[in-house]
Amino acid sequence: MNIINKLTLRHLMKNKKQTLVTIIGVIISVAMVTAVITLGSSFMVLMQKETIKEYGNWNVLYKDVNKDQLEAIKQDTATKQLITSKERGHALLPGSQSVNKPYLFIKAYNLQGFTNFSIELSKGRLPERPDEIVLSEEIATKAKVDFRIGDQLTLHVGQRFFQGAPSDTKVSHNEPLQFWDGKRAESLIHTTIETYTVVGFIKRPVWEQPMAPGYTALTYVDENLIGTNQTVDASVVVKNIDSTIFAHANDLAQKNNISSVKTNDSLLRYYGEMSGGLGKTYNSLFLIVFLVIVVGSVSLIYNAFAISVSERSRYLGMLSSVGATRRQKRNSVFFEGAVIGVISIPLGVICGMLGIGITFHFINPILEDAMGVTEKLTLVVTPLSLAIACLVSIITIFISTYLPAQRASKISAIDAIRQTMDIKLTNKTVKTSKLIKRLFGIEAEIGLKNLKRNKRRYYATVFSLVISIVLFLSVSFFTSGLQKTFELSQKGYNYDIGVYENDEETTLDEHLVKSIISLEGVTEFNLLERMDGNFVWLAEEAISEDVKPYLYRENDLYKYRIHVTTMQEEKLRVYAEEVGVAYAKLTNPDHPSAILIDTMTFKDEKGKFIETRGINGKVGDMLDLVSTDDKKEAVNQVELISVTDRFPMGLVPSPFEVNLVVSEPVFDQLMKKSVFVSAYSGLYLKSKAPLKTHQDIEEMSQDVSVMNLFQDRQRSERKMLFLSVFVYGFVALITAVSMANIFNTISTSIALRKREFAMLRSVGMTPKSFHKMINYESIFYGMKALAYGLPISLVIMVLIYRSFTYSFSYDFVVPWASMLYVIAAVFVIVSLSMYYASIKVKKANIIDALKQENL
Repeated sequence: MNIINKLTLRHLMKNKKQTLVTIIGVIISVAMVTAVITLGSSFMVLMQKETIKEYGNWNVLYKDVNKDQLEAIKQDTATKQLITSKERGHALLPGSQSVNKPYLFIKAYNLQGFTNFSIELSKGRLPERPDEIVLSEEIATKAKVDFRIGDQLTLHVGQRFFQGAPSDTKVSHNEPLQFWDGKRAESLIHTTIETYTVVGFIKRPVWEQPMAPGYTALTYVDENLIGTNQTVDASVVVKNIDSTIFAHANDLAQKNNISSVKTNDSLLRYYGEMSGGLGKTYNSLFLIVFLVIVVGSVSLIYNAFAISVSERSRYLGMLSSVGATRRQKRNSVFFEGAVIGVISIPLGVICGMLGIGITFHFINPILEDAMGVTEKLTLVVTPLSLAIACLVSIITIFISTYLPAQRASKISAIDAIRQTMDIKLTNKTVKTSKLIKRLFGIEAEIGLKNLKRNKRRYYATVFSLVISIVLFLSVSFFTSGLQKTFELSQKGYNYDIGVYENDEETTLDEHLVKSIISLEGVTEFNLLERMDGNFVWLAEEAISEDVKPYLYRENDLYKYRIHVTTMQEEKLRVYAEEVGVAYAKLTNPDHPSAILIDTMTFKDEKGKFIETRGINGKVGDMLDLVSTDDKKEAVNQVELISVTDRFPMGLVPSPFEVNLVVSEPVFDQLMKKSVFVSAYSGLYLKSKAPLKTHQDIEEMSQDVSVMNLFQDRQRSERKMLFLSVFVYGFVALITAVSMANIFNTISTSIALRKREFAMLRSVGMTPKSFHKMINYESIFYGMKALAYGLPISLVIMVLIYRSFTYSFSYDFVVPWASMLYVIAAVFVIVSLSMYYASIKVKKANIIDALKQENL
């Protein structure tokens, strides 16, 4: 070790307090980087587990492949695991007492499929031959049909077929039972007789929707018995998940004439692989947020080293006076950075991981109690994440030390020993407006001159504040955007169970409704009556550009569907109050008025999620409701007294239509005047035990259709909860780092001004005046930081918003609440930091402080 490095180590040891402050600053920065990376990887692993549980563990699906194509997939170099499956179809369940679930849904898997699709065996064993079957245990509890292991089942297996529509269509296994005119309107076609032996029972798979009309039954598919003309579905887990997976799957399908190929985008996105606009969105967002965090880390570490160099200025000048070269002085700072890094990086990595681990420990019980979550947030630490955290930290330390090192190399011996390189004054430098003194007094003028006379420290503090503002607002906007896009991509159900008459043109029986809402477990309900068949003709300027390509146009007017909905008086009163409307304004049938829910979401042909206004309605507008294509007939005029985006329970956003909410008297009046419209009612419930409530309703009446959306809603809420944990943890982390950054910079800056403050006190400044001066300095710091921080933050917000628009379309909203919070927080934190530091300064002896030098 050369003499310069030895002297540097000695200086670090001698100035233990400042060295400790620098080490703590670097530890905080490294901990932030580590925590962000660990939090992100832990969240991704959690979502991988959740997605695998819901949709199965597969990456690429090749549908309807024959024996030769299956062999080609098996021999493909990218294939790690191969799952063969076949939907055998539906069969009537003999003796079923479940009106809305009369079928068995039979699907076949190979052994790998039973593992990868989370099949949970409750009794017996899994099928090993094509003539063996396992049944859902719900057949005994819900359908009241009792099977035993060893029983023989002879079934007529076929495809569901809906014959009530104008064009007969096949029906998928998750669609509810189809009715038309109060009667079941579907049948099984292309049936074959198949015989199975029951070898076990399974728990209801997660992927079986509660509204599906068939109980799951699984059998075995033997690849060796697949004939030349037979096909199966082949699901593949690839060896390496990377960006080539999409092109490789398409190439393999094309080479082997496979007509249909699908990637498991729900799972792949949590491995960081996304195609199309979604990939652009997340890549650009990652780059922006990563740069913001790195800049924040650099600023935190830079301030620590810049202050250290400022304190060491006389020491560096003395080295220069005895022959130290510029290179040696520069390397002295780099060596200091290396020593600090060796100590701080391991401690920062450990602190970051410990912080996230402790957070997960306290959060997991909350998740389990709130959502019944089985998958837990676990601390995921990989060699790659550790390497990235260390590499980013090393780079930030190097960048942070580079400028102070360059500055140190240029310090001349005379300037350093006299300590005149930081403060070089002219009249222009410290000139202040006379208005400042007249308005705020001599204390404000002195405070402003103090800032101007040492611009480097002033700018360093303002820079630190600006970075903190930008860091917080950018991350807050990013996380709120993340939540917004997640909401857009979900179905938006706001209820657990929907109950309808099988004949859509009838209303639910009043006594039945009372019986249902009195069931144990029902926590909330809403009875809606809807009128379908109305539409409006609107001018081009009233229609969003995103929607126009999907609407019928005639004579420069666009045809737009309108749903008219009413609810019980007490429920409407509550809803009207929520949207800020007096209920009495809705009740006049001679002058119909309505609340317009003017928002809709849809997915365009490119797969982009779009949220937009429907008809750009305004309060006071009159809508002409038309129910025939002849625009001159059957017109109802309705006045809009409120425009909102809030949906009452039971209504959800629908593509290319908007909703009017009216009172019951107005609804009846509109029905009288309308022609070619239909009205039907639906009861919407939230329940503590949705599956039990579903069963109770079916046992209560066989004339209703029950749609159980609990599973979809629970899945969405669970993902939103996981996302919220990630989001608020991220924001809390950034907030803590920003506050530490501000506090460290300001308190250290004040500490370096002991001589300056002692001089002011020595010439007669009273404690009251000293407080006023410090307060004014705080205000000047805050105003300057906000003047730069808010515009820069807005620019970054726009960049983040534009990144989201690759896959999602919604209006840009300035986060005024966050900005007001930041404005208040900046002044509070700056004031507290300066007050804390000034208290320590005031306690110092004036004579000792005047004699003190920065050594």
